[in-house]
Amino acid sequence: MKMLIEKAKALKQPSEKAAQEYGRKKDMMADQVAQILEDRSDLEKLIGTNNVSMMKDNTHNMARFMESIFVKHDPAVLVQTVLWVFRAYLSHGFQLIFWSAHLNTWIEILEKEMSPETYKELYPFYFWMQVNIPVFSELTGEIHEK
Repeated sequence: MKMLIEKAKALKQPSEKAAQEYGRKKDMMADQVAQILEDRSDLEKLIGTNNVSMMKDNTHNMARFMESIFVKHDPAVLVQTVLWVFRAYLSHGFQLIFWSAHLNTWIEILEKEMSPETYKELYPFYFWMQVNIPVFSELTGEIHEK
């Protein structure tokens, strides 16, 4: 976990302008991400059965959490929260591969909806989560990908 926190410390605090733009658009973007994921033909393989509302809640909770990180970047809180989310959702039937699909979708929506300047400031946070999925999985002690 210490290594993840050190890597998270390297993420640059977004500007107030970028955090505000994200804050204004977060709900609309979360709706788009949830809809794209819900429309996937393999959704049940990603989230298990009867978990669509949980997936939608996760998408909106993530938007609110990321806004708080963009306002005040706290590397330890970022790592601890991501690990908690991994544990919680894996225990409810979500598969490891869900996180790649979820983060890829967020990145696509961010690029489409944010100004180029804001996207450039926020993308590193999503990329950091994306590339560290195997580490999160290892630290949670859960390997659910099939």
